[in-house]
Order: sequence, then C-alpha cells, then structure tokens
Amino acid sequence: MLIDQELCIGCGGCLVYCPVQAITMAEETAKIDYEHCVECANCLRTSDCPVDAIVQPELKWPRTVRSLLSDPLTIAEESGISGRGTEEMKTNEVTGRFPLGKAGIGLEVGRPISGAYFYDVEKIAMAVAQLNVQFEAVNPTTSLMSDPATGKFRDDVLNERVLSAILEFSVDLEQLPRLFEILHQVSGQVESVFSVDLATKVAPDGSIPTVPFTDAAGLWVAPNGKTNVGLGKPRFEEK
Repeated sequence: MLIDQELCIGCGGCLVYCPVQAITMAEETAKIDYEHCVECANCLRTSDCPVDAIVQPELKWPRTVRSLLSDPLTIAEESGISGRGTEEMKTNEVTGRFPLGKAGIGLEVGRPISGAYFYDVEKIAMAVAQLNVQFEAVNPTTSLMSDPATGKFRDDVLNERVLSAILEFSVDLEQLPRLFEILHQVSGQVESVFSVDLATKVAPDGSIPTVPFTDAAGLWVAPNGKTNVGLGKPRFEEK
C-alpha cells in the first residue's frame, strides 16, 4: 500500500486502521513504511480516507505473498479459499482427516501488531519436520516451500512479511510430547510469536485425547476452543 503524498491532507485518520502500525505521520502527511506493510488492505477498505489518498499499486512476486496471507479477500490458487489456511481442520467431523489416535496441528506464526517474516516461519517448519510430518498440500503456506520434506521455503520469500502464516500437519498422539519439546526449543529462535492449534476427535467416552498431553507439558489451553458438529452435512464415520 502507498499514500499519495500529493493528495494526503494529513488528517491521520488512517493510522488506527493499520494492524502492524506501518502508517506514521511524517511532517504534515501520512506515510506507509513499505517494508513493514503486509498488504492486508485494511487501511484502504476501512479508513474511509476523505481524499482517497490510499492506493494499492500492482503487486508483483514475491510481494504478492503478503496479500495472499494477510488480505482475507485474496483467494489462494492452491485451495480456492481465502485466508491463511485450509478448511480441513475446521471440518474434521465431515472429512475425517484426523481419526482417533491422531492430532491435527496448526501452527499460526505471527499475529496482528507483531506480524511475521517467512524466515521465522521457515525456522519453525524445519524444526517440526524432524518428526517426518507431511505439511498440508492444499495450503498457501506449504505452496511456498521449496522442500516440504524438510520445511525449507523458497529463498525469495524469506524476507516477505505477513500478518500470519499457518503450518498444518498431523501427528500421532504419542508424538505430542516431542512436538511440544521442539516447539519450546524453537520459540527462543524466532522474532515473532506463534500459537499451537490442536484438533482431535472426541473419544467415545467423551474425553478429549489431547488433554493428558497438554497437562503433562504444563501448557495453557484457551477455554474458547471450538467443537464442530457438522450440522447440515453428513458426518464422517470411522470404519
């Protein structure tokens, strides 16, 4: 995103709409730090600039990566889905992708305000690749890897900054302690923040299979987790 300096009247109304604080006042006009900007287009769509000074120039590779993973209206060619991940983790009751004994993992690197560079996403991906995981193929983040087996990303995207990027894969429940250990180790090597999403099928007795593992690791689990029941669609049944 850019601000036309000839049109800008310096009202400052756009500053509060940038989630990564890339817009600042410089003398009498607002300016966007082009390197810091993640191309989410939030300022363009929501600030209601009185003189239409906010413009989005044509984005070229690899800067298009920023829009893909930061602007919810950008459609990923790999999945046909807008946003940073896939629908799989949220529709497990329909797809059956994560059966009993498995845990679906979503590692969201970055958050509004902090953002994330892909060199940090790569560090985390290469760390968890030690578990021989298979990263979700239909995911825009995975599509940027040069070697999904090792978690290595293309060199030309490493310095691109996005609101966040999601790594998706699954592990056996017994692998969770080692996964948590790896994530704890790599957390000290990245500049951004990341969160861990766990998706699992509820056991026949009503218990949640991942709870003993998160308790043993001393991990805090957010109380606002999601329970999907697949209303309106046939549920997947294990055979």
